[in-house]
Amino acid sequence: MMDAYISVIFVLLGLSVGSFLNLCSDRLPRGGSIIRPGSHCDSCGKGLRAVDLVPVISYLWLRGRCRYCGSGIPLRVLLVEVATGAVYGLMSWHYGLNVELAFGLVYASIFIVIFVIDLEHKHILDVVTFPAMAIAIIFSFFCGGYEEFWPEIGPGITLSALFGGVVGFVLILLPYMLTRGAGMGYGDVKLAALIGLVCGFPLVTVALMVGIILGGLAAVFMLLFRLVESRKTAVPYGPFLVAGAAVALIWGDNIFQWWWALGG
Repeated sequence: MMDAYISVIFVLLGLSVGSFLNLCSDRLPRGGSIIRPGSHCDSCGKGLRAVDLVPVISYLWLRGRCRYCGSGIPLRVLLVEVATGAVYGLMSWHYGLNVELAFGLVYASIFIVIFVIDLEHKHILDVVTFPAMAIAIIFSFFCGGYEEFWPEIGPGITLSALFGGVVGFVLILLPYMLTRGAGMGYGDVKLAALIGLVCGFPLVTVALMVGIILGGLAAVFMLLFRLVESRKTAVPYGPFLVAGAAVALIWGDNIFQWWWALGG
């Protein structure tokens, strides 16, 4: 019962954080500050009050429109708040109250911003990716690695993260070079390096494999139902890599151990 209450608390926390992630997703692509000015309507410029910023409830109460000018508020605002709340709740249930949960929530928040910006603008921002890489390297000092691969060093090693970053970078750099950027952008390559730093080696292989499979399935689906004009239509790949990273962070150990067992 206590675990359920804790998960509810983290769901509520996630809803609030989701509101901030929306602000980041709006301002960072324009080169704006995420600190100043305060929250305001992009259409009329009117500053928003606390009652206008209650996650989910304000959106539903105002029926997705600005209280002052009536301009529509993107549905994405609601979806990001709900998704962040769900992710925070799921991760608190999966990890429990420990340092892994804290790191996981930071990573989840970063990946949600990358997901949204790439989906809307087809661009992965260095201003998000590079600081996230630094955070991942710092966090790696406190995370255990796979002793099968790093027996002489043990838990807390950064080698798993650093090697994961290199593997992620190389594995996505190769198709990027072969397709000359037609299939994915260089931002995806840097994102893969970030995912490697976050997941470490060997879980980066799980993250990228899941991301590639999801991206391939989505491409086939969109072509079959003519949601894209042709195979040459640009489709943001970052969201699929982010989804792969999420799977690896939560279920990656089980998936890799299954692969490892299959290989003897």
